Amino acid sequence: MKKSRLLNLYVVLILVLLAALTGCSSNGSSEGGGNSTEPDLSWKEKDPKEIEGEITFISQRTDIVDTVFPEYEKEFQKKYPNVEVKFEALTDYGGQITPRMNTQDYGDVLLIPTQVPIKDIPNFYEPLGKLEEMEKEYMGVEEKAVDGTVYGIPIAITYTGVVYNKKVFEEAGVTDIPRTMDEFLAALQKIKDNTEAVPLYTNYAAGWPLTQWEGAFTTVAGDPAYYNQTMVNEKDQFTAGKPQYEMWNLMYDVANKGLIEEDPLTTDWETSKAMMGKGEVGTMVLGSWAVEQIKAVAENPDDIGYMPFPTNAENVILPLGADLQIAVNKHSENKEAALAWVDWFIHESGYAVEQAGGISASKSVPLPEELKKYEEQDVTFELLEPAIEGQEGLLDKIDKEAEIGLWLEDTPKRIIEAAIGNRDESFEDIMKELNTKWNEAREEVLAE
Repeated sequence: MKKSRLLNLYVVLILVLLAALTGCSSNGSSEGGGNSTEPDLSWKEKDPKEIEGEITFISQRTDIVDTVFPEYEKEFQKKYPNVEVKFEALTDYGGQITPRMNTQDYGDVLLIPTQVPIKDIPNFYEPLGKLEEMEKEYMGVEEKAVDGTVYGIPIAITYTGVVYNKKVFEEAGVTDIPRTMDEFLAALQKIKDNTEAVPLYTNYAAGWPLTQWEGAFTTVAGDPAYYNQTMVNEKDQFTAGKPQYEMWNLMYDVANKGLIEEDPLTTDWETSKAMMGKGEVGTMVLGSWAVEQIKAVAENPDDIGYMPFPTNAENVILPLGADLQIAVNKHSENKEAALAWVDWFIHESGYAVEQAGGISASKSVPLPEELKKYEEQDVTFELLEPAIEGQEGLLDKIDKEAEIGLWLEDTPKRIIEAAIGNRDESFEDIMKELNTKWNEAREEVLAE
């Protein structure tokens, strides 16, 4: 009897494992499933009223799933009256959605989690179009493309620069947006001399806001290929004239000249947003995602502006980065309705600007008013160039081996501490040490 029970249990376990593998396999089939990499665009030719069905959109936005998204559905149904959209949000999106992808029940529209290897994307998602055509219309679609087919579109394209209070600038007598680093320092000095506001709030105590500076690297370099291509192929990246040196030197100078909060050790992120909203802070270096958060607590949201990070480069570039990508479950039973929702979400919802603080991945959607003036001033908006083939991940390897932490808070904190006199070392001391570590780590990694 015991052997029989064990045998039965073994058979059950094998069946469960096979079912899980079938759910993950590109050979799995179901109603609404399929293995074709050819996108079906016939739904676009239909009258929107002919498209019908109930779909579920799963996202990471637990904060707006019960407020903003239902309002989106109302607007969507003005165009597609016979489609009902239900919403679900996951607190740990990647960790929670990937186990569900072992089945065919993972919503109709969802975001592609970073945990899914690029090569496996066709196993789970419906093809949206050919890369050659779609990259003419959308930014960032190449990131989740497989063999020339696109499976996802970024829900937003974000960027890094400087959030500033226009009223503070006006009161300080800063009439023009500073372009160079010297002009930026001069503007901060005017704020200190002519107002009660903190010229630049570092958010030192929170730590992570200091890592936001790294997002402006491309602006400082003036080259979208520098970060992933040039930097790994050159020695002495922490010497005068190199982008990383210049950017961190600006951080040092701002702190050293007393143009930051009086006691950076006691800063608070949530408080800083309110302070900027009240005109008590002039600038903060942050990603575009922060703009809407600050406007939400500002006495006058129109006082909050955004500008490119200061640079001495010939060309001013606002570096763009793709957010998570929206996609359609290849097993959805209502693919036409799901595809219609994706199209509307990208082109008409306003999510990218209003909720993600970025710009739309669609090149046909106009830039936000705040950025149009920069486009007129020949500021360009560019995605980072990827690493040279065969050097993927090389920058990260060198950074980790050197223990510099380009995207971590430790080195920026060290720089600020030295600038305000809490460390017995100069900026040049720090850079000399980092440069030595970089060169040694680079040689070691390249030799592997």
